[in-house]
Amino acid sequence: MNIPDRTTIVNFFRRYVTVLDGPLALIVFLIVSTGLITLYSAGIDFPGRIEDQLRNILLGFVIMWIAASVPQPVLMRLAVPLYTIGIALLLAVAMFGLIRKGARRWLNVGIIIQPSEMMKIAVPMMLAWFFQRREGQLGWREFLGAAVLLGIPVAFIMKQPDLGTALLVTASGFYVIFLAGLSWKAIAALVATVAASLPLAWSMLHDYQRQRVMMLIDPSSDPLGKGFHIIQSMIAIGSGGVTGKGWLQGTQAYLHFVPERTTDFIFAVYAEEFGLIGNIVLLILYLILIGRGMTITMQASSLFSRLLAGAITMMFFTYAFVNMGMVSGILPVVGVPLPFMSYGGTAMVTLGFGTGILMNIQRHRKLVQT
Repeated sequence: MNIPDRTTIVNFFRRYVTVLDGPLALIVFLIVSTGLITLYSAGIDFPGRIEDQLRNILLGFVIMWIAASVPQPVLMRLAVPLYTIGIALLLAVAMFGLIRKGARRWLNVGIIIQPSEMMKIAVPMMLAWFFQRREGQLGWREFLGAAVLLGIPVAFIMKQPDLGTALLVTASGFYVIFLAGLSWKAIAALVATVAASLPLAWSMLHDYQRQRVMMLIDPSSDPLGKGFHIIQSMIAIGSGGVTGKGWLQGTQAYLHFVPERTTDFIFAVYAEEFGLIGNIVLLILYLILIGRGMTITMQASSLFSRLLAGAITMMFFTYAFVNMGMVSGILPVVGVPLPFMSYGGTAMVTLGFGTGILMNIQRHRKLVQT
């Protein structure tokens, strides 16, 4: 029997494991573990849900490892093809995509995919590449060009319609533009323009989107209809109290009052079972995740990596903030998953890819220093 020598084991570890950033991997592991514990409780009436999520996590880990392992120049070269393929797939969705629940968001390419999800990463990659190519000569033309690159996929996604994903893609792209040096005067002008266009934007919203906004203002106006989601999630969060009802003891989930309890509203299940203390612990975990991402951003070795790392980190923040906000009743329901906790394969792959990019940027910085 051949026993591998110590040098072989050490070389294997260095080659295949040290590409991962330890602190980031640990915090993601803790959040994913928390999500699995909560999903087991939330999905007890959904046979196979845990097994499917474990498969999703494994796939997300593989994508994360690949993204962390490739040389950074290769990552940069992927920006334009990934963005172009994404636009082509969005165009294909608009022409002959699958329609479900009145929305045309999916495409059958042998498997069912949702191309808008990949744009959450493809857009900031493309914009970071765009600004990297024009480093040292950024003017209003460059920022206008970046706005066009952002506006094209957002327009396709809004047409589907998918307001939640459109907002996330817009946010991820805006973070890159902001970090690239967009002036505060331009930001003020942008805010004023958005405020002035709100009446027009309101008229362009679909009826169900307007109803979601109105339910945010007064969910009790339709407690058994459009306001049901918000009311029941707030009841679940409030009933958890300080210490929670205990794992597997959440009545709102078990009595099927919490809607979409394994996906968008998993935070309501978690809050009911683990209470205020559990919520604080989860918030701390997300803050550490964002803090680690910002540390990687500040230490990045190039403009491309700095812009991309900052956008991905802030995307994680936006995911968590919007999800917790809509479940708590302070934001409209827009269908945004809780990162690394909500059930879903596409979101886990996207998050894994983003995490792998952060690890790639950190690894490249260390290689440059040595």
